[in-house]
This record gives sequence, structure tokens and C-alpha cells, in this order.
Amino acid sequence: MRFEELRCKEIINVNSGHRLGYVCDAEVELPSGCVKALIVPGPARFFGLFGREPDFLIPMGCVKKLGRDIILVEISGAYDRDRRERKRFF
Repeated sequence: MRFEELRCKEIINVNSGHRLGYVCDAEVELPSGCVKALIVPGPARFFGLFGREPDFLIPMGCVKKLGRDIILVEISGAYDRDRRERKRFF
């Protein structure tokens, strides 16, 4: 599967039923080319005017099913995801 196809899929948590968002990036192990985690942008603050929360990192071990339109993941708790800090320029 190409990454472009992966970006069009929505991620849904099976345990809570929450829509987590769409894949924006992936963490890849360079020598082997294996995908280690999917990165989803954090929720927007006040309609996006005040930026976003930090991005979330979803390990491939949490992915249960890759469907045609969605990706089902199993994450315990409502939003118990590892946060990935954004790079700061200043």
C-alpha cells in the first residue's frame, strides 16, 4: 500500500468509538522500510485560531484492521495516546 492511499483513511478507536482523525505522516524505520507508527494531527484549539494540540503517535501494534476507507485501532482509554511534540522554530 502506498502512503498516499494511507493518508485518505480515517482512524477510529474501537474501544471508545471516537474518530481520531486522518493520517498525516508515518514513522518509518529506514534500513528496512517498515512503518513503526502512524501520526495523526492533534485537535484544533478554538476553531484553529489558536493553533493545534501536539500530534499523536499511534504505534502499529495498536492497529487492528486496515479497511478500504478506515483504519481501526485499539487504544485503551479515551485519548491515551503518546504525544509527539512539534518542532519549535524559536
